[in-house]
Amino acid sequence: MLIKQRKFRSLKTGWRNTNNFYIKLITNNRTLFNTYNYEKHTKNTISSRAIIFAQACSKDDDKITIQEHDKNQMMTIMHQMMDKMNAMQMTKDPDNDFAMMMMMHHQGAIDMANAELKDGKDVTLKEIAQMMITAQTQEIAQLDAFLQGHPPHLNVPEFDAKMMMGMEKMGRNADLQIINGNTDHDFAMLMIGHHQSAIEMAQMELDYGTHEEMKTMASKIIEDQQKEIKDLQEWLLANNNK
Repeated sequence: MLIKQRKFRSLKTGWRNTNNFYIKLITNNRTLFNTYNYEKHTKNTISSRAIIFAQACSKDDDKITIQEHDKNQMMTIMHQMMDKMNAMQMTKDPDNDFAMMMMMHHQGAIDMANAELKDGKDVTLKEIAQMMITAQTQEIAQLDAFLQGHPPHLNVPEFDAKMMMGMEKMGRNADLQIINGNTDHDFAMLMIGHHQSAIEMAQMELDYGTHEEMKTMASKIIEDQQKEIKDLQEWLLANNNK
């Protein structure tokens, strides 16, 4: 796609240039989303928040390729992960709740990465997926060992409230993602948001946690997943017409 400057015209029909690639605001009255908890999370937000990357556009900039969320393999994995996290009984102990939440979150990433290894075509993304599986499997074992030896003993309601707000945000953001049924594209697109939510959870552990082992892990998660977000963004930009 030729990248050039265009002036923003309107929410209904316009385009704008952001960070040297186009995003197109979702328009029309077409049903673009058939998603998990749609009514709760996305009502009255699509007009101002729903955007897609240029890679979803055809050469004439008029058509986009979209797959309904309920029919998409990667999104199904995301929703299953969020269902489990939403069902978790919070203890209000920041270290313990972080460990339990991150175990489920990591398992969601592993499941998505396994789907990429099975059905994806891109060598670079398959390498990223394998690295995720290796690293996050090790971290799940570490988190589980921590939980076995450290029963909850703190009560920090503010942490609990912020964690639940983060869960709601993750659900909203997932419901607004544009996916097209291509395993490589959808893995990269959804994993960026998945990693961003992990970074936010890890930052909450740094802000409220007290156990050094968990805080060290949180710092490592932030560092590792910021790098992977950058790699995935670069892949999307390099492959936006494939």
